[in-house]
Amino acid sequence: MKINSIIINLVIILAAASWSVLATSSPQTFGSGANTDNVSKISTILASPDDYLDKDVTIKGTIVKVCKKRGCWMELTSDKKFQTFRVKVRDGDMVFPMTAMGKTAFATGKIQGFPMTLERTKQYLAYQAEEMQESFDPDSVTEAITVYQLAPHGVTIVD
Repeated sequence: MKINSIIINLVIILAAASWSVLATSSPQTFGSGANTDNVSKISTILASPDDYLDKDVTIKGTIVKVCKKRGCWMELTSDKKFQTFRVKVRDGDMVFPMTAMGKTAFATGKIQGFPMTLERTKQYLAYQAEEMQESFDPDSVTEAITVYQLAPHGVTIVD
Protein backbone atom coordinates (compact mmCIF):
# COMPACT_ATOMS: atom_id res chain seq x y z
CA MET A 1 0.00 0.00 0.00
CA LYS A 2 2.80 2.40 0.92
CA ILE A 3 4.63 1.74 -2.37
CA ASN A 4 1.46 2.51 -4.34
CA SER A 5 1.03 5.87 -2.61
CA ILE A 6 4.71 6.72 -3.26
CA ILE A 7 4.28 5.87 -6.95
CA ILE A 8 1.09 7.94 -7.16
CA ASN A 9 2.80 10.92 -5.50
CA LEU A 10 5.77 10.57 -7.85
CA VAL A 11 3.46 10.53 -10.89
CA ILE A 12 1.67 13.65 -9.61
CA ILE A 13 4.98 15.47 -9.04
CA LEU A 14 6.28 14.54 -12.51
CA ALA A 15 3.01 15.59 -14.16
CA ALA A 16 3.08 18.94 -12.35
CA ALA A 17 6.70 19.52 -13.35
CA SER A 18 5.94 18.68 -16.99
CA TRP A 19 2.93 20.98 -16.99
CA SER A 20 4.94 23.90 -15.60
CA VAL A 21 7.59 23.45 -18.31
CA LEU A 22 4.91 23.40 -21.02
CA ALA A 23 3.05 26.35 -19.55
CA THR A 24 6.15 28.53 -19.43
CA SER A 25 7.59 27.70 -22.85
CA SER A 26 9.04 30.89 -24.24
CA PRO A 27 8.69 32.12 -27.80
CA GLN A 28 11.27 31.01 -30.35
CA THR A 29 12.96 33.92 -32.07
CA PHE A 30 14.69 33.78 -35.46
CA GLY A 31 16.69 36.64 -36.93
CA SER A 32 15.69 39.91 -35.28
CA GLY A 33 12.33 38.50 -34.16
CA ALA A 34 9.02 39.74 -35.53
CA ASN A 35 7.62 43.20 -34.94
CA THR A 36 4.19 42.30 -33.54
CA ASP A 37 3.01 45.92 -33.14
CA ASN A 38 1.39 46.21 -36.58
CA VAL A 39 0.20 42.91 -38.08
CA SER A 40 -1.28 42.85 -41.59
CA LYS A 41 -3.88 40.27 -42.56
CA ILE A 42 -2.61 37.74 -45.08
CA SER A 43 -5.93 37.93 -46.98
CA THR A 44 -5.52 41.71 -47.35
CA ILE A 45 -2.00 41.31 -48.71
CA LEU A 46 -3.04 38.58 -51.16
CA ALA A 47 -6.02 40.65 -52.36
CA SER A 48 -3.59 43.27 -53.76
CA PRO A 49 -0.05 41.94 -53.32
CA ASP A 50 1.57 44.45 -55.68
CA ASP A 51 0.66 47.21 -53.17
CA TYR A 52 2.93 45.51 -50.62
CA LEU A 53 5.92 44.58 -52.77
CA ASP A 54 9.27 45.34 -51.15
CA LYS A 55 7.57 46.87 -48.10
CA ASP A 56 8.17 45.71 -44.55
CA VAL A 57 5.08 43.94 -43.19
CA THR A 58 4.31 41.56 -40.35
CA ILE A 59 1.98 38.63 -40.85
CA LYS A 60 0.55 36.11 -38.40
CA GLY A 61 -0.73 32.59 -38.89
CA THR A 62 -0.66 28.99 -37.77
CA ILE A 63 2.24 27.02 -39.22
CA VAL A 64 0.83 24.25 -41.43
CA LYS A 65 3.95 23.21 -43.37
CA VAL A 66 7.70 23.39 -42.83
CA CYS A 67 10.48 22.52 -45.27
CA LYS A 68 11.56 18.99 -44.38
CA LYS A 69 15.01 19.27 -45.95
CA ARG A 70 16.48 22.48 -44.54
CA GLY A 71 13.75 24.29 -42.61
CA CYS A 72 14.12 27.20 -45.04
CA TRP A 73 10.40 27.88 -45.49
CA MET A 74 7.10 27.50 -43.75
CA GLU A 75 3.50 28.08 -44.73
CA LEU A 76 1.14 30.03 -42.50
CA THR A 77 -2.63 29.91 -42.53
CA SER A 78 -4.39 33.07 -43.53
CA ASP A 79 -7.28 34.69 -41.72
CA LYS A 80 -9.28 33.56 -44.79
CA LYS A 81 -10.26 29.89 -44.91
CA PHE A 82 -8.16 27.61 -47.20
CA GLN A 83 -5.60 30.34 -47.88
CA THR A 84 -1.94 30.07 -46.93
CA PHE A 85 1.16 32.20 -47.37
CA ARG A 86 4.77 31.10 -47.66
CA VAL A 87 7.58 32.54 -45.55
CA LYS A 88 10.94 31.78 -47.20
CA VAL A 89 14.55 32.44 -46.22
CA ARG A 90 17.83 31.59 -47.93
CA ASP A 91 19.01 28.14 -46.91
CA GLY A 92 20.74 28.38 -43.54
CA ASP A 93 19.75 31.98 -42.71
CA MET A 94 17.05 30.66 -40.36
CA VAL A 95 16.07 27.06 -39.75
CA PHE A 96 12.41 26.56 -38.88
CA PRO A 97 11.92 23.35 -36.88
CA MET A 98 9.38 20.70 -37.88
CA THR A 99 8.15 20.84 -34.27
CA ALA A 100 6.79 24.34 -34.99
CA MET A 101 3.88 22.91 -37.00
CA GLY A 102 0.59 23.83 -35.37
CA LYS A 103 2.10 26.80 -33.54
CA THR A 104 1.44 30.47 -34.21
CA ALA A 105 4.11 32.45 -36.05
CA PHE A 106 4.65 36.14 -36.59
CA ALA A 107 6.98 37.01 -39.47
CA THR A 108 8.30 40.45 -40.41
CA GLY A 109 9.92 41.10 -43.77
CA LYS A 110 9.43 42.10 -47.38
CA ILE A 111 6.79 40.77 -49.77
CA GLN A 112 8.33 39.40 -52.96
CA GLY A 113 6.62 38.52 -56.23
CA PHE A 114 7.91 35.95 -58.71
CA PRO A 115 6.21 36.16 -62.13
CA MET A 116 6.18 32.82 -63.95
CA THR A 117 5.86 31.84 -67.58
CA LEU A 118 2.84 29.80 -68.60
CA GLU A 119 4.95 26.62 -68.78
CA ARG A 120 6.48 27.27 -65.34
CA THR A 121 2.99 28.02 -63.95
CA LYS A 122 1.79 24.61 -65.14
CA GLN A 123 4.80 22.90 -63.56
CA TYR A 124 4.32 24.77 -60.29
CA LEU A 125 0.59 24.00 -60.09
CA ALA A 126 1.24 20.34 -60.99
CA TYR A 127 3.74 20.13 -58.16
CA GLN A 128 1.27 21.76 -55.75
CA ALA A 129 -1.45 19.28 -56.77
CA GLU A 130 0.95 16.36 -56.32
CA GLU A 131 1.85 17.61 -52.83
CA MET A 132 -1.86 17.76 -51.96
CA GLN A 133 -2.47 14.39 -53.66
CA GLU A 134 -4.98 15.97 -56.02
CA SER A 135 -5.49 15.45 -59.74
CA PHE A 136 -4.34 18.18 -62.09
CA ASP A 137 -4.88 18.92 -65.78
CA PRO A 138 -2.14 21.21 -67.14
CA ASP A 139 -4.34 22.08 -70.13
CA SER A 140 -6.77 23.77 -67.75
CA VAL A 141 -4.18 26.48 -67.07
CA THR A 142 -4.27 29.24 -69.68
CA GLU A 143 -2.57 32.14 -67.90
CA ALA A 144 0.74 32.61 -66.14
CA ILE A 145 0.69 33.49 -62.45
CA THR A 146 2.88 35.37 -60.02
CA VAL A 147 3.79 33.64 -56.77
CA TYR A 148 4.12 35.84 -53.69
CA GLN A 149 5.97 35.12 -50.47
CA LEU A 150 7.46 36.89 -47.48
CA ALA A 151 11.24 37.12 -47.13
CA PRO A 152 11.56 37.66 -43.37
CA HIS A 153 14.30 39.29 -41.38
CA GLY A 154 12.56 38.32 -38.15
CA VAL A 155 10.26 35.52 -37.04
CA THR A 156 8.73 34.75 -33.64
CA ILE A 157 7.00 31.43 -32.97
CA VAL A 158 4.69 31.23 -29.96
CA ASP A 159 2.41 28.64 -28.26
